[in-house]
Amino acid sequence: MNSGEMLKDKWTKVIAVTGGAGFIGSNLLLHLVPKYPDYLFVNIDCLTYAANLSSLTGIEGAPNYRFKRLSIGDYLDLERCFEEFPFDVVLHLAAESHVDRSIYGPSDFVETNINGTFNLLELARHRHETGRGIRFIHVSTDEVYGSLGDDGSFFSESSPYRPSSPYSATKAGSDHLVHSYIKTYGLDAIITHSCNNFGPRQFPEKLIPLVINNILNRREIPVYGNGQNIRSWLYVFDHCRALDMVLHNGQKGATYLIGGGNDIRNLDLIQRLCRMVDEKLGISGSERLITFIEDRLGHDYRYALDSSRIRSELGWKPAYEFDQALEFTIQWYLEHQDWLNSCISGEYMKYYDVNYKRKLAES
Repeated sequence: MNSGEMLKDKWTKVIAVTGGAGFIGSNLLLHLVPKYPDYLFVNIDCLTYAANLSSLTGIEGAPNYRFKRLSIGDYLDLERCFEEFPFDVVLHLAAESHVDRSIYGPSDFVETNINGTFNLLELARHRHETGRGIRFIHVSTDEVYGSLGDDGSFFSESSPYRPSSPYSATKAGSDHLVHSYIKTYGLDAIITHSCNNFGPRQFPEKLIPLVINNILNRREIPVYGNGQNIRSWLYVFDHCRALDMVLHNGQKGATYLIGGGNDIRNLDLIQRLCRMVDEKLGISGSERLITFIEDRLGHDYRYALDSSRIRSELGWKPAYEFDQALEFTIQWYLEHQDWLNSCISGEYMKYYDVNYKRKLAES
């Protein structure tokens, strides 16, 4: 009996989670690993700037968890990993995901989001064509659909793709690859699109932890343009619950939109965060840190998702109210300032200076 057969004999499912040291990936593993002790979870992550293994301290010693440090852009390394582990499922979350970084350096986004996805699909196809079943869940974004106006409309599973940034364009490209493998090869694949996630363990280049961190450090809070762009928000634990349902009950070849229904203008959200953090810290005046800067290139105005399909087919709905989830999130960062400080390395500050400092100086 080879090692793969031995693993199959021991575990009910063997699941690859790409990008498992990132924000959504780490929270997903923290949700799945203890819930399914008869599944083996293999975290595949190359540990880029936004990854943090300390986010996984709660499960790193679990008997049904493994970590493999490798890049999804390296086909040969991935192939060896697929030979070592007889994967039944690939939960594909690994991605370059920050719009601002994609504007200044799009090549990494092409390499990871398109070429990396292609490598994973090819290995999944080989398993599928040799009669070894595999399910491929591709985690994407609402940004592939472009921008909405003020007409109250929503993106649906049939909305056309109109990406605006190199980030959303590369995610759209990877989505199209997945669609093609479903149609051409019959791969058991599913695509999910979620709105903006927030919660614990999010790298502080993203809006909510950036605001919290800047308040703690009494640093200016940069706001693009007039701050009137509208985003929909989803608590990361609700997203993890949705992916759990898709993994087990999602329809082959389906697309599911996962929206929190919490639509708010960026400026209104930032002002709310300032008030909530001030109240928790017993301070005042954080709103005075808000500083308007030159708008982001290609900035989409509004995103909103129609989540009726995943609600009706799989019975999913958010479990957390928006303000409650915001409060939990703020409290987590206040209690884990050591985690925040570990993220704010020279690499982060170099990016922060390039992306914001000049614009703040000009404001």
